[in-house]
Amino acid sequence: MLLEREIIVGGMRLEVALHGTPVAGKASIVLLHEGLGSVALWKSFPLQLAERTGRPVAVYSRYGHGQSDVLAGKRDVDYMHYEGETVLPQVIAELGLERPILFGHSDGASIALICAGSHPQLVSALVLEAPHVFVEDHTIAGIEAARTAFLETDLPQKLARYHRDVERTFWGWNDIWLDERFRNWNIERYLSGVRVPVLVIQGQDDEYGTAAQYETIAHSIAGSRIVALTSCGHSPHRDRTLATLDATASFLATLEAIASR
Repeated sequence: MLLEREIIVGGMRLEVALHGTPVAGKASIVLLHEGLGSVALWKSFPLQLAERTGRPVAVYSRYGHGQSDVLAGKRDVDYMHYEGETVLPQVIAELGLERPILFGHSDGASIALICAGSHPQLVSALVLEAPHVFVEDHTIAGIEAARTAFLETDLPQKLARYHRDVERTFWGWNDIWLDERFRNWNIERYLSGVRVPVLVIQGQDDEYGTAAQYETIAHSIAGSRIVALTSCGHSPHRDRTLATLDATASFLATLEAIASR
């Protein structure tokens, strides 16, 4: 079952898609997209995830993305802090979800960590694809390469299929990440507040981050499970779909088994 709707959070209209049917005793999964992501850019993955895990999956486009309200100005350095501390809890409340599992990709994974670290009672588990907890030179090089691709290739035309205003979406993301002030961006302080099980999935060929990201998470959050995938870049759910689904389903099945003891 697919249900599409809109919600208003912080005065902004956000598009939402709901896959699957609620199951008693099973927390829903909320998908949090990457820096250039949207509901549509997840493609078939939300449905695959719902079918593989037997859980309903909710996905929304953040402000400035997809068919949600278009970004009106430049982003601030703390835009992900605001999304994790303020917006995401309101989205969860608007959708009537009880302690969902957050599945975040890239920026979305960082937002998931911020939310769980600042509202530990709000979620039940985290699945993090290619999370960022601090800024690396490797990350900046990848974002500079994305800027070049946007200016010199057909990347704008490709992304325009997934966003109402591709120019504002792209530059809203690219400009702030390449802003000199952003080099000091860091969310390690939130890690000590995370009180739920964590799975990190990272491609070994990730063009935006290194193993230092998940090593920091594993060091700070006891019991974190790390899955490093070969032949995989920044988007495991696209590059290694089956492996990502298997890792996620296994992780959640283990949590269910522990809870039932």
